[in-house]
Amino acid sequence: MADVYQTGVVATFHRLNPGNLKQMESELEECGHLRPVALVLPSLYLELERPALKKIVEELRQVRYLRRVIVCMDQTTSDEFRKAEKFFSVLPQKTTLIWTDGPRLGSLYARLEESDLSVGPAGKGRSAWLAHGYILAEGDCDVIALHDCDILSYSRELLARLVYPVANPNLDYEFCKGFYARVTDRLHGRVTRLFITPLVRSLKQIVGPIPILDYLDSFRYALAGETAMNVDLARINRIPSDWGLEVGTLTEIFRNCALKRICQAELSANYEHKHQPLSADNPQFGLLKMVIDISKSIFRTLGGEGVVMSDAFFKTLRVTYIRTGQDTISRYAGDAALNGLFFDRHAEDVAVEAFAKGIRLAGEDFLKAPLGAPLIPNWNRVTAAFPEFLEELKYAVLEDS
Repeated sequence: MADVYQTGVVATFHRLNPGNLKQMESELEECGHLRPVALVLPSLYLELERPALKKIVEELRQVRYLRRVIVCMDQTTSDEFRKAEKFFSVLPQKTTLIWTDGPRLGSLYARLEESDLSVGPAGKGRSAWLAHGYILAEGDCDVIALHDCDILSYSRELLARLVYPVANPNLDYEFCKGFYARVTDRLHGRVTRLFITPLVRSLKQIVGPIPILDYLDSFRYALAGETAMNVDLARINRIPSDWGLEVGTLTEIFRNCALKRICQAELSANYEHKHQPLSADNPQFGLLKMVIDISKSIFRTLGGEGVVMSDAFFKTLRVTYIRTGQDTISRYAGDAALNGLFFDRHAEDVAVEAFAKGIRLAGEDFLKAPLGAPLIPNWNRVTAAFPEFLEELKYAVLEDS
């Protein structure tokens, strides 16, 4: 994205000089003595057999400023976990694998459930929460980065650009969100392009430009899975356990961090990872499931800001969203034409119609249960109930592995 435009209420850092990786890494090594960095990798065993993760590991072997790598192995058997340990053993950093389904961790989950502190189902949210807790227990890192394990176009430049604004004390940001273009011979990122942005702007038309909506509208890729934050935010942020993770994280950051300490950074010229099916007829799967979870997260956030929502509100929202989505499609059609990209106008229209269905279903769920499923409690809440819990977590991780 070759521009220097500052968008909205959060600082935007652009990728204007792709040749400065060595300089960034050198500065990060120097900063590492003041602000050590940990990287969290939520993974499934299946990722070990795919090319993306193999490339990620090869790139990370060259990163010298990382103090820790925390790999959360989810939905993994004991035999698969042993193979995963061998797979990641080539990393030169202090590397810890967390078996999220391990028996000792299972007993800790049960203790929390008995005290009405649910950690939610297996998934990226619970993995991130566990990794944050382990890093807090070790107490030797000040910056926590997180990115997915299915990035086909991965380069260590992505990680450096992600952590630099938070790790560099001269910039002193507390949270950084990644953004990038997702283009091959066509435009990708349908949920961001055709859902998040039109939905937020539709909400602004209905309820006005309230601060949380202006904030969400400032992010160029609100659903990016790449974030970096200081450990203090990891201690006080609650984490959603469903597809609302990325948007829910942004709203927690909004509650807990000053806007001038929040930024977004362009991580790469392009970004390619696996694509989810639309699944227009199955609200429990694919992009439709994602849209429903994200919608409910946004609706709960608006409710917390005092916005009154009713059946009439959601009907108006669907009409406004469809019109905004159609206008958005026209813009992307022109963008694709100018750049000689393939553009399936019908498929884009089908996606907007499916996403409007997701808004309807999410609205119905919200009216039935406005609070929805509880977020995973923040670590301050957990340690208030169980002061020794972080040490027990560290012990359980080591014993299960």
